[in-house]
Amino acid sequence: MTIRVIIADDQSIVRAGLATILNGQPDIEVVGEAADGNEAVALGRRLRPDVCLFDIRMPNLDGVEATHLLAGPDVDDPLAVVVITTFDTDEHVSGALKAGARGFLLKDAGPALLVQAIHAAAEGDALIAPSITARLLATFADSATSARKRAEPLTALTEREEEVAVTVARGRTNAEIADELHISLSTVKFHLTSLMHKIGARNRVQIAIWAYETRRVRP
Repeated sequence: MTIRVIIADDQSIVRAGLATILNGQPDIEVVGEAADGNEAVALGRRLRPDVCLFDIRMPNLDGVEATHLLAGPDVDDPLAVVVITTFDTDEHVSGALKAGARGFLLKDAGPALLVQAIHAAAEGDALIAPSITARLLATFADSATSARKRAEPLTALTEREEEVAVTVARGRTNAEIADELHISLSTVKFHLTSLMHKIGARNRVQIAIWAYETRRVRP
């Protein structure tokens, strides 16, 4: 299966570089490019790619708002969005995650991590640059819960679901969770699906945020 990707960045040289990296992969194809957020949203809605790769700072409409329009909580059929940027401020990352992004990378992350993030997003997983994962998730959880009571799910989590929630919040991939908990990849995915249903999360990033919100994991 080929992963269809669109790229949105206001710098043509950056788009070209990202496209070169991704098109060099045997299972990834860049099917469209946009120079601003409005173009990105229109392109996403028209092409329905497997993954959208958006810069944060774009003219007319920024990457966070474009993400919200394509992947936000009000979108019936959300697209998978990975945000890539030069800026790693808490405001940028928390905004992207709240808007529904499945990944957040810095532009100096390197080709390997970029490709990994695209694969993760296409598979319903999420990847945030390891250097900022814990700090940013914790910061977002603190700000998000300042005016909201930390809620437990109506249906209690199983012991294994509790373990999976904690490992997700610590930035583990599916394979790492399987290895750490001595279970199969299919079992990990089963527990993730059950977790998302119970706590009302749409992806792994939201599971991680919830784990911080409920103090299952602390910074």
